[in-house]
Amino acid sequence: MKVFVFDLLPYGKHFDQYKESKYLPYPLPKDHYDPEVAARTFEEHLQVWDEMDRLCFDGVGLNEHHTTPHGLMNSPNMMAAVAAQRTKKLKFLLLGNLVPLHNPLRIAEELAMADTMSRGRILSGFARGVPREYNVYGVSMGESRARFEEAVDIIMKAWTEPKFSYEGKFWSFKDIAIWPRPYTQPHPPVWVPFTGSKETIEWAGKHNFSAVIPNHHKGLTQDIVGYFSKQLAANGKRITPDHLCFFTDAYVAADRATAIKEYSPFYLYFVHTLWHHGSLEKASSAKGTGYLSSSSYDYIRPENRAGAGVDREAMQKTTPADIERRIDHGELFWGSPKEVADGLIAGAEQMGANSLLLNMNVGAMDHAVFLEQIRRFGREVLPRLQAHQVKRVPAAEAVPA
Repeated sequence: MKVFVFDLLPYGKHFDQYKESKYLPYPLPKDHYDPEVAARTFEEHLQVWDEMDRLCFDGVGLNEHHTTPHGLMNSPNMMAAVAAQRTKKLKFLLLGNLVPLHNPLRIAEELAMADTMSRGRILSGFARGVPREYNVYGVSMGESRARFEEAVDIIMKAWTEPKFSYEGKFWSFKDIAIWPRPYTQPHPPVWVPFTGSKETIEWAGKHNFSAVIPNHHKGLTQDIVGYFSKQLAANGKRITPDHLCFFTDAYVAADRATAIKEYSPFYLYFVHTLWHHGSLEKASSAKGTGYLSSSSYDYIRPENRAGAGVDREAMQKTTPADIERRIDHGELFWGSPKEVADGLIAGAEQMGANSLLLNMNVGAMDHAVFLEQIRRFGREVLPRLQAHQVKRVPAAEAVPA
């Protein structure tokens, strides 16, 4: 299996004064910001990626967020280009550029640059972004889906056609040939994060793109993977383990109790406070905007619909007992090296995914702790994962035709 570590690149200082209320003011004004903390944060994460390269991790997962300390990566393309100059083999899984918010030609050019500078180490992901970010950029949430699909069409044409023109609803171009072109031909691999909406799954199946799927409960995972398999088949493709990446949380320590003691403070800061910044405001609600379709989840069997989408209220109620339960149920892989490796292999086999994307620092973990976690995981877990190969997609076989 290929193993990637997802790095949100959170601001390297906890806002302790807001932990009790579980509410981080939005927008968070300048007097909360320390430029030295931010500069140190970037450097420390680049150091971790250097170490991942040395330890032979397959890659690092990057994403794009705006106006929030839970992720300082406004441009994953810039981060990949910088990191490519410090690493030799590490790949960059971009999940992803928020293409409805930007000029797609510029995104195509930036990704082609990063792919060339890294000599083919870009895995390009595209995403829609959270509602908050549409307010930041002044883009209608109701246009999100149409902008998303049109933007990716333009990017693919820019990458693959000798010269292209495009007349769309949102963007138009005439006689364009980009320089540089992608180093990877015909184009970098495309990965799409699935949150469960059928529109994204249908679109990815049409284009034979690969999917990054969060660690849902078994029934929901089966419905998502099964529906993706049907969409690929409808377009003449057969699903394989290389179409799927299992996205989950991992932390390795001497034993389970130690893992919980060390990682819980960071994890709880994230799920209680940090992750929801700007998304709890009334203006950030997607209801009634057209951002979501009323039928987006109708392919999911009724008994499996719990867990589809993001339940922020439930996340904010997470307790230490919930962490224990989630470990018991295989939703968090925290524990000894053997426990973590066994669990991750079992989860990947259940989904049918031959790639792993692991959250290992969601809550602005101390640099020394993050670095040591990467080293321990790299020594004691990574070799066993990379030696394992997933050969079938049982989740696609479990859903009735």
